[in-house]
Amino acid sequence: MSVLIDDIGSFPLPSSTDRKVFNKAYMLAREAIINGKDIRKDKFLLNSFYQIIIGSFKKKINAGLDVVTYPQHYDIYGQFVDIIHKAMDKGSYVVDEKQAVIPEVYVIEQESKRLYEEFGRKVSLRVCVTGPIELYLKEIGTALYKDVLLMFAETVRRFAKNSVLNSKYLKTEVISLDEPSFGFQDVSADRDTLLDVLEKTFNFNGAVKQIHLHSASRIAEILNVKNFDVLSFEYAASPRNIESVSRSMLEKTDKQIRVGISRTDIDSIIAELYDKGIKKPKCEQLVESEEVIRKRFLISKKKYGDRMTFTGPDCGLGGWPAQDLAQMLLTRTVNAVKSAKINA
Repeated sequence: MSVLIDDIGSFPLPSSTDRKVFNKAYMLAREAIINGKDIRKDKFLLNSFYQIIIGSFKKKINAGLDVVTYPQHYDIYGQFVDIIHKAMDKGSYVVDEKQAVIPEVYVIEQESKRLYEEFGRKVSLRVCVTGPIELYLKEIGTALYKDVLLMFAETVRRFAKNSVLNSKYLKTEVISLDEPSFGFQDVSADRDTLLDVLEKTFNFNGAVKQIHLHSASRIAEILNVKNFDVLSFEYAASPRNIESVSRSMLEKTDKQIRVGISRTDIDSIIAELYDKGIKKPKCEQLVESEEVIRKRFLISKKKYGDRMTFTGPDCGLGGWPAQDLAQMLLTRTVNAVKSAKINA
């Protein structure tokens, strides 16, 4: 099985875009979409949200990714918590089906025919949804109230289910739950509760189901979740993670793996260069070379064989200083993997 190259999601805003203006446009666009309005007819929403999403998405496509995550410019918590708060006002943590909408996915669906015609291929979309444990930690804390945690799971399931699209021009290839705190800061849930919550969250069909982790400490538990397909973790910035998962573990639980092979921890990269006396690094110095990225890919592929079905950058690129720099990282990652395939 070939390895597909994807990205995790977040991406820098265009340098000309004011974040406060974008955030305002995002909230207004989401409300308009929920109410069935065509946001393209509103000049402010068209210019300050719609066109920005499409422009960023095209940059990702041009980098050569096989599966492209919608450009996550808005806060990963606010994107979902804003809507959850409205449900809480009505006494529940379960968001109404109609309101479980990701505006970026809506925009890409509206533009799918034009994207298909421009790039000459069906758009393969990856949708990132902040996971139920992450949202619970943000809103409730570490104390376990299982009924509440299961409500968060149902809400996330609804966002995921509503993002599964399939048309002549567009297909949602992957839905990924992002659980960055899991393993570092945990809800005090036992194994069975954890399985119940994640299995409820993954109770939808129509796309490959990933879960993206930053910590490897509880991976063995995650692998026992029945209804997901691909475990995703960072390797480039956290080399020891690869020691926590063996091919036999994946085979035993019939899971696949996505391994991050290019570093995205921009603050650490800048700090390391500063320590070397490079106080104003050039773009070429901030982005790892294709050779370094290719070496990680080959190590990972040798370890996991056909169980490794996805690869790409470690994490999102929202903290990077410019779009062109983030696009360079994506392009180098793609080139590194494709050259490794050719030479294999």
